[in-house]
Amino acid sequence: MSSIFTKIIKGEIPSYKVAENDNYIAFLDAFPLVEGHTLVVPKKEVDKIWDLDKETYLGLMDFAYDIAQGMEKVIPCLRVGVAVVGLEVPHVHVHLVPLNEMNDINFMQPKKEFSAEKMQEIADKIKSAL
Repeated sequence: MSSIFTKIIKGEIPSYKVAENDNYIAFLDAFPLVEGHTLVVPKKEVDKIWDLDKETYLGLMDFAYDIAQGMEKVIPCLRVGVAVVGLEVPHVHVHLVPLNEMNDINFMQPKKEFSAEKMQEIADKIKSAL
C-alpha cells in the first residue's frame, strides 16, 4: 500500500508544494509545528532513512539544503532546524523547521493550524526564494 507521501507525489492528495524535481519533493507539513514547517521527501518510497542507498540519501540532503536556504530568506527565524523522526509515516522524510526557540522543534507540542490561503501564501514565499 502506498504511503500518504506517495499519494501526494502522485497528485492523489493535495499539498502545498514548495519544490520538486525528478527524485525529490518538498511541501508544507499539513500539521506544522510553526509557520513554514516543510517536509522534504524522496520520491522513492523507503521506510527508514538509513535504508536509502547512499546516492538517494545524499541527493535528499542536497535538495533539503536548497529548500532550507530559501526558507531562511523568507521565513522570519533564527535558523532552520532539521529533524528525521519517521515514526508517523513509513516513508523517509526530513522536517525543516524554522526556529526562533528550542520549543519550535518539539514534536510533542500542539500543532498549528493555518487557513488554506495562509498555507498557499507560505508555500509561494518559499518557492519565490529558491
